[in-house]
Amino acid sequence: MKNLFYKTGLIIGVISLSLSSCKDSLNLEPMNDVTSEIVYRTPLGYQQSLAKVYGSFALTGNAGPTGQPDVVGLDEGGNADYLRTFWKAQELTTDEAVIAWGDAGLQDFHQMNWTPDNSFLRGLYFRSLYQITLVNEFLRESTDAKLASRGISGADADRIKAYRPEVRFLRAYQYWSLMDVFGNPPFVTENDPIGGPLPKQIGRAALFTYIETELKAIEPELIATRAANYYGRATRGAAQALLARLYLNAQVYTGTQKNNEAVEYSKRVIDAGYTLDPNYRKLTLNDNNTSPELIFTINYDGQRSQVFGGTTFLTHAAIGGSMQASDYGVDFGWGGIRTTKALVNLFPNPTSSPDRRANFYTNGQNLEIASLTTFTDGYALPKFQNKTSAGVAGTNLTFVDADFPLFRLAEMYLIYAEATLRGGNGVAGTALTYINNLRTRAYGNATGAVTALSLDLILDERARELHWEGHRRTDLIRYNRFTEATYLWPWKGGIRDGRSVENFRKVFPIPAADVTANPNLVQNPGY
Repeated sequence: MKNLFYKTGLIIGVISLSLSSCKDSLNLEPMNDVTSEIVYRTPLGYQQSLAKVYGSFALTGNAGPTGQPDVVGLDEGGNADYLRTFWKAQELTTDEAVIAWGDAGLQDFHQMNWTPDNSFLRGLYFRSLYQITLVNEFLRESTDAKLASRGISGADADRIKAYRPEVRFLRAYQYWSLMDVFGNPPFVTENDPIGGPLPKQIGRAALFTYIETELKAIEPELIATRAANYYGRATRGAAQALLARLYLNAQVYTGTQKNNEAVEYSKRVIDAGYTLDPNYRKLTLNDNNTSPELIFTINYDGQRSQVFGGTTFLTHAAIGGSMQASDYGVDFGWGGIRTTKALVNLFPNPTSSPDRRANFYTNGQNLEIASLTTFTDGYALPKFQNKTSAGVAGTNLTFVDADFPLFRLAEMYLIYAEATLRGGNGVAGTALTYINNLRTRAYGNATGAVTALSLDLILDERARELHWEGHRRTDLIRYNRFTEATYLWPWKGGIRDGRSVENFRKVFPIPAADVTANPNLVQNPGY
């Protein structure tokens, strides 16, 4: 199933409908004269279209690593990939990561002075809207009436109908991503006519309700967790995991806490049959597709998903200085991303830590960061590697095979524990057990066990467990430590010792290109 998403070169030409919100800026480009009647005329066409929807998570066009881009105006090597741009927004803005490169707008993340013209934010915004557009079109073309008009019935029709809740999950995920990052994006569904009025915003709280409603509606329709041949596809566990994450952050998104619901849905995932992988390092290596812990992933294949984003970016960009690229299964390092001492100091004896999650490279690296643009300032962190847990290099030395875990069981343990401490109706003893399960894996024995929990401990544990997996900005905002002076890290706000920044930076700006093109959009305050 992992390969399904890379086997189709199909262009959904009907997407000439564009992201109607951005007609005058970035557009989806049909590469051939292909209409929906041609694309969706057979059951195979629906399967290929499903592959395109999933594949848009990992790919940037139809001729990788560059060529035939999905969204015209984005750089396929820099700001067109979902994970690469999402990761930058979530990690470079925090204590977990800095980057050495000087691309326009890139240093703005850690210095926390980004603008509505930031090209990486623009890439994330339009990539997410692109996948939503693909989903909307798939849903329009897979109604009972459409299937009947094409003579598709019986088992074929049933199979296509079963795809619908999957793609609705992908749309809900992307609306969550946009809501978390941009607060109040434009909103459009399959019920909006192609070429109709420009999209409007519905407000962050209303979008929260929409995502919640969608996920609850599709939850019973999705296939059970860890079903055969469903790796990398949306299952019931994925919907429940997104609901748990949504509820944990409800106070931020809506002003109303939903900790009872966060407890409930994290527990549903925990009880669904996932288990912790005994090898923490395997979770970000090439054979992580066999891990019993992963709930939903972005799938990569060194032969079939050749893009300069995703885990290819996370592996290459973390290698520089005295590091040997071959030790990590790749042909060369890009000398880009490192971490700050704020993350390093969360681990005991980070250079020889009993906590196996501390995977820092220190030879020739300085703990202190005198210059953000010097790779050897800051410890390197080769968390993602192009090798299996047995040390076998990937199928391609440039493009990485490792998948990226969007949801895994450890996060559900952490959500259950935090929501319980925040007043949710979880069991305190169970929460403590879940945290100690993570720490026992990390230490290899019970020496890392804790006897009591606090919210501060859980925040630190989230950093130790989930660093570089795209959670940190959201976590710090939930804890009121992102913009505030109560928590500082090196170069926060562009000052070596850190400083507070304006609270409006808890959401990013709607890209200026779209605000200009769509008079229905209102820019976020402060921008």
